Amino acid sequence: MNVESIHATPSARLILSDAGLDSTLAVTSLDEYGEPREGHVAAERALTLYLNKRELVTLMTLGSQPEMLVLGWLRNQRLVQRIEQIAAIQVDWETEAAAIQTHEEIPDLEARLGRKTVTTGCGQGTMFGDLMEDLEKITLPKTELRQSLVYGLLKALDQHNQIYRRAGAVHGCALCRGTEILHFVEEVGRHNAVDTIAGHMWMNETAGHDKIFYTTGRLTSEMVIKVAQMGIPILLSRSGVTQMGLELAQRLGVTLVARAKGQHFLLYHGQEQFVYDQPPKRTPVSSKA
Repeated sequence: MNVESIHATPSARLILSDAGLDSTLAVTSLDEYGEPREGHVAAERALTLYLNKRELVTLMTLGSQPEMLVLGWLRNQRLVQRIEQIAAIQVDWETEAAAIQTHEEIPDLEARLGRKTVTTGCGQGTMFGDLMEDLEKITLPKTELRQSLVYGLLKALDQHNQIYRRAGAVHGCALCRGTEILHFVEEVGRHNAVDTIAGHMWMNETAGHDKIFYTTGRLTSEMVIKVAQMGIPILLSRSGVTQMGLELAQRLGVTLVARAKGQHFLLYHGQEQFVYDQPPKRTPVSSKA
């Protein structure tokens, strides 16, 4: 294995490689005048996941936090129920592979892999297992959300998006507690970013009941499902929402705020938990004689 180092996590008895790579690559392009411009592009690398030597899926990723991406993907796909079941995750970029080893065989693995839903994630996303049956088990707390908090959080998030500013072509996701940003992850696809954060949460036993999840991407059914699985009751996006994303938020009790930028937002679900405590001044409408 070509990994930089391997370290053990005593609390979870999980061995992880440390194979993170740079998220951008330096390139030269020509501008509209035909003049050379030095800049960067977002990295995009293929990583094929193998569970006990059984090929699962190939993810396209920046490769900056591959171990957390794999861990979160396993959690959100519900292929592994407890982190203690996983013995090791080792990423090798020479073979573009992530080898996942468990302490024992995963029951019903073939049956779960045989039931899959193709989602609208960036690229072609897939969710395995009996999706709707698993959703019935989710119970989210009813959490108050204040307008002033939304504005404060959006302002705090302005300090991030470094890869986007440098190279573009990525989505950003953040795990937040109030206006505190606990994790901010940029990835080729928003589903990879949310999985990476899920990996951090699982690894550190972070609860989601008092958190807010932010994404720059649209709120599709996949995003709502994954955030609900992580136990997070509030989902905030700079982009829009799809019909199924809204229907699932209503069904699961996820507060859904979209088109959030500056002092503008659209509250699609969770009106009973929302407090309008900082309404912006309305711009006067000028009348023409």
